[in-house]
Order: sequence, then structure tokens, then C-alpha cells
Amino acid sequence: MKVSSIAKSIVAGGAAGATAAVTAVQDGVLTTGEGVTIALAVLGAWGITYAVPNRPTAIPPRNL
Repeated sequence: MKVSSIAKSIVAGGAAGATAAVTAVQDGVLTTGEGVTIALAVLGAWGITYAVPNRPTAIPPRNL
């Protein structure tokens, strides 16, 4: 199964943003600082996930 880097980075950004948002709204109020934290979590996850290449598939040994 081949998943593109863009698809993986979107999922990673969503997960990071959701995690940061759940933590931020525990008190029922979303401050500007918490909003910035959520945005930075999403952007960081997008950048890191997109930049890191996929591991190459292993080539099975040939039988002689």
C-alpha cells in the first residue's frame, strides 16, 4: 500500500491539532496563546511528516 507524503502529513497535522485543541479547551476557554499552539502543532506536524522520506521497500532476496 503506497500512501503519499501529502496524505500522511494531513493526517499527522489533524492528529497534532486535535491533540493540542483537546488540551487547550479543558478549561472551556480558548486563548490566543492556545490558538497559536494549535496552529504551530499542525504546521510542525505537516512540515516534519512531509520532509521525512518514506522508508524504501525491502527487495526480497532472489532464489538461485
